[in-house]
Amino acid sequence: MSLFERWLTLWVALGIVAGLVLGNLLPGVFATLAGFEVASVNLVVAVLIWAMVYPMMIGIDLGSLKDVGQKPRGLIITLVVNWAIKPFTMAALGVLFFNHVFAAWIAPETASDYVAGLILLGAAPCTAMVFVWSQLTRGDPAYTLVQVSVNDLIMVFAFAPIVAFLLGVTDISVPWATLILSVALYIVIPLIAGALTRRTLMARGGDGAVAGFIARIKPASVAGLLLTVVLLFGFQAPVILAQPLVIALIAVPIVLQSYGIFALGYAWAWAWRVPHRIAAPCALIGTSNFFELAVAVAIGLFGLNSGAALATVVGVLVEVPVMLSLVAIANRTRGAFPD
Repeated sequence: MSLFERWLTLWVALGIVAGLVLGNLLPGVFATLAGFEVASVNLVVAVLIWAMVYPMMIGIDLGSLKDVGQKPRGLIITLVVNWAIKPFTMAALGVLFFNHVFAAWIAPETASDYVAGLILLGAAPCTAMVFVWSQLTRGDPAYTLVQVSVNDLIMVFAFAPIVAFLLGVTDISVPWATLILSVALYIVIPLIAGALTRRTLMARGGDGAVAGFIARIKPASVAGLLLTVVLLFGFQAPVILAQPLVIALIAVPIVLQSYGIFALGYAWAWAWRVPHRIAAPCALIGTSNFFELAVAVAIGLFGLNSGAALATVVGVLVEVPVMLSLVAIANRTRGAFPD
């Protein structure tokens, strides 16, 4: 592992601090950067995520995709956790904490907004960042691609009904532009670019050329992650410092959900003897969230300044540190899984 990867948690912590400081010192700069949006997808963050995803896409041998069906267990775990468990446990935790545990500190009308935001997070499995988590755990890139692609296909049909059921409403407007643009930016374009790059490298020097190129551009991937952290915390710095208690309260059920869902998926994969290169990504996919979609729907349904929108933003802020800790757990327990 490189120096950056070995101390990645420290760099992320410094990135969080830098984002909070710069976001308060230079609010105009971050407001300008936040304005570069199309369909609620921030293009600056999208470019940075693209830099993170691209190296992994180069490592995908498209010819190996046909063999994924011979190893269905990892895919089954991902789909069951994402669609039959995660949205409902997130809703249950939201009700438990904001209607009962935190009831003394939260107004009832605000509490319902926070629960709604948590439901939106729980019903939106990750599209982009999971490629980064998979890469950090040395996951199977082809299998990860299939898992994410199948999730996205199901999300087109299942997201609105599940959210409508859990919110108790029927008129859910899915921001299709956000969904389609995110899939294109985070999967389709990097996959095409990665496939073309891989073909060129294979023609020049085979697998050695591919591995060497990925190693050379990997620092850019880590830099993309760190800059993403700085931007995300910089965008929300005034809110975080103005409402630290509220942010902390919202973070509690999100953190519990993250560790609980990961433990469930990871233990299931271990019990089924799923290889670690598949087990780690399948557990991480179930834990990570498609925050662009959740934020966009929260704003559309409840408004920009609503508690629901704030809850989805807290999900964004919590995700990177929590997911890095889960990556560390996955890497340290590699020996418990078959190769």
